[in-house]
Order: sequence, then structure tokens, then C-alpha cells
Amino acid sequence: MSEVHLSIGTLPFLIEAVAVRCGTDWSVTIGGGERFHIGACAVGYMHPSLKNPEKSTGTVSVMTLPGHKEDELARSAALTLAKALQTTVIVTVGIHIEQATGEDIQKIVTLFKELVAKLAKALED
Repeated sequence: MSEVHLSIGTLPFLIEAVAVRCGTDWSVTIGGGERFHIGACAVGYMHPSLKNPEKSTGTVSVMTLPGHKEDELARSAALTLAKALQTTVIVTVGIHIEQATGEDIQKIVTLFKELVAKLAKALED
């Protein structure tokens, strides 16, 4: 198995990712803030389009733990990575900042998207 480790930001906005190759697929864990945890997970995969079977499309299934808000982050990362890598990707996300403001959340979302883009490039190589 091969692994890729990436991070972005500084505490309390540090976000880290670990990707582990599972055959041709990837398992990705992204955590950060003041407390890493599992808040949501999503599996993204590519399949032939129903409208045009010669093209592929991505589908994502998401599970979110009660009281957690990482579902959209997990969903977007799983779809982005599955499309970029043309394989199945599972993404687990847990980022926590105590008493986060709207500005804090926006900063985390921006850093998260940058990290996922960097991860997609790193895993394509």
C-alpha cells in the first residue's frame, strides 16, 4: 500500500489529509482544527452515464454522524477525487473548531478545497 500525506494552514486552521491506496482505489482521511474526529464519510465512484453510456459520471453516497456538519465537505471531496482519479474514493472528514464563527467556517472551507485540489494532483502522479 502506498500513502500520501498533505497538510495546509496553521493551528487552529490546520487541515491534514492521509490517502492510502487500496488496489486501484483510494481511502482518504481529512481532519483538522482543534480536534480530529469522524464527522462524515462519503464514497464517490465513476460509472457510465445513463444518458450517454460512452461518458462517465460520478455518484456519491454520504453518511453523517448526528450533530456533525462535514457532510458537504466529504461529498465534494469524494466527487472531486473520484472524477480526477477515475476510480472509487472514500473520504472521511472531521474538522472541529470550538465556537467557530462564520468567518472561521469560511476559512476552513477555503483551505479544505485547496487541500483537496492539491491531493488530487498528488494522487494523479
